[in-house]
Amino acid sequence: MVRTANDRHPTQPHLEPAPTGHPAYTETLPCTPESALAARRLIRQALGAWALDDLADDACLVAVEMVANACRHTRSPVIRVSVTRLDGTTVEIAVTDRSRVLPARKPAAPDALDGRGLLLVEAIAARWGADPKRWGKRVWAEVRAA
Repeated sequence: MVRTANDRHPTQPHLEPAPTGHPAYTETLPCTPESALAARRLIRQALGAWALDDLADDACLVAVEMVANACRHTRSPVIRVSVTRLDGTTVEIAVTDRSRVLPARKPAAPDALDGRGLLLVEAIAARWGADPKRWGKRVWAEVRAA
């Protein structure tokens, strides 16, 4: 029996070569705050497979913040989370959604409970950015070993 991408169980991450030829794990998730847990599992699974466990805490924090931003700022029913190994010390975390509005860091009020996600991503990631697409955007961040 030939299995297609639609036959996969929705909680089963998929390993595939990224367009750059690097290995990547990807998962399509509901655009809900609860998907942050699945994103963390995906990141830890990929980093464990690549023996990059030391990056897990930082990479998971970046992924959770990017998932939270996507859930807050898009009406898309799903998001796509991916982690790509760029080399022996660097991974790229990406979240793709259907909103064409690019993320922008804004100052948060001192007593605000949220609004610091991109500041955290910027502090942890070696670099980050957003690629506009005709149908939405892809927000990415590179996390490197010290």
